[in-house]
Amino acid sequence: MAYHICSRCIIDSSVPGAKFDAQGQCSYCRLHDLLEREYPLTPVGEAKLGRLVESIKAAGQGKQYDCVAGISGGRDSTFTLYTLVKRFGLRPLAVHFNNGFGNPTAGENMIKATSRLGVELRTITSDWRESKDLRLAFLRASTPDLEQGTDVGIATSLYGVAAKEGLRYVLLGQSFRTEGVAPLEWNYLDGLYLKNVHRQFGKVSLRPWSPGDPGFNLGLREMFYYGVIRRIQVVPILYYINYVRAQVDELLVRELDWVNTGAHYLDDLYQTFYSYVIRVKFGIDRRRYNWAALVRSGQMDREVALARLQQPNRIEDPDLIRLCIKRLGITQADVDTFLKLPPKTFRDYPTSYQWIRRMQPLIWLAAKLRLIPHTAYAKYFWCA
Repeated sequence: MAYHICSRCIIDSSVPGAKFDAQGQCSYCRLHDLLEREYPLTPVGEAKLGRLVESIKAAGQGKQYDCVAGISGGRDSTFTLYTLVKRFGLRPLAVHFNNGFGNPTAGENMIKATSRLGVELRTITSDWRESKDLRLAFLRASTPDLEQGTDVGIATSLYGVAAKEGLRYVLLGQSFRTEGVAPLEWNYLDGLYLKNVHRQFGKVSLRPWSPGDPGFNLGLREMFYYGVIRRIQVVPILYYINYVRAQVDELLVRELDWVNTGAHYLDDLYQTFYSYVIRVKFGIDRRRYNWAALVRSGQMDREVALARLQQPNRIEDPDLIRLCIKRLGITQADVDTFLKLPPKTFRDYPTSYQWIRRMQPLIWLAAKLRLIPHTAYAKYFWCA
């Protein structure tokens, strides 16, 4: 297949789901434009945001909190928490999922931010034996989804706390304008997939599901419970805001004594090992779709992004990679063995994907009703 690179951003034909039109623009750019129409940075969009905030406040009346806000100590989630409190006057409960690889700097950021904003911080700590076993299972499965356990754990922690507190809204610090959409083959999220990979390669039993303590369980049944029965909505609040990543550091330092962790995603130290493995084994550089989003939104020059892609990814700190390997209880020789396994994707394992495809109309409706983010729909149907 001939090589193509988008004429507008930096997505190229190495990215799964990338299709190019007659003008040379990729399908991810078309998705970006669709999301811009759904979440316009205009008076119309401002009115939508205002109605959303009022709905969140109304749902929180008589309760200790208005909503759950996911927090990691990184730039995006810290700015989101600040905005919820200072701009919108909301009463969020900050929830952090501790996967055993937290960056101490990010941990201090969370403590300072929640203290200065007068917000309760609730940390959900994963069972280390389960968390470690899931990481090793996905290494053995030879897919790029090395953080499947953390991704599912974050989601279930937020849902579980919202269910326990009787809250309707979970707010996330994600923006399609700054992060883009990860290709499905690179980052597939599915509770059934996790269970089947763990069943084949794991060695530690995972605890069962309960509404307020879901553990690593997030299949279609659990999603139905949280989304339909409990009517919990997941809202990527930054979609509604003109969030310019390069402009917020000064604000966060001044107001919250925030400290940069050194690289995007480095609030989780395992991300350094993750980036190393997917680059060496699968040729994946997540900066491509992250920076493509910044290029589309005018926050990074296209030529600058292309030039920076030629430089080493600073998140791949050799000392931190060795620390992660040690924490997993394996050796570099074990890692080398994993790297030599034939590459696979989620399509090589039993998943919910076929059921999800069959439910496309329902998932589209859920996105239109804001029950799930539009990017969740797009990830499974637009660029799949």
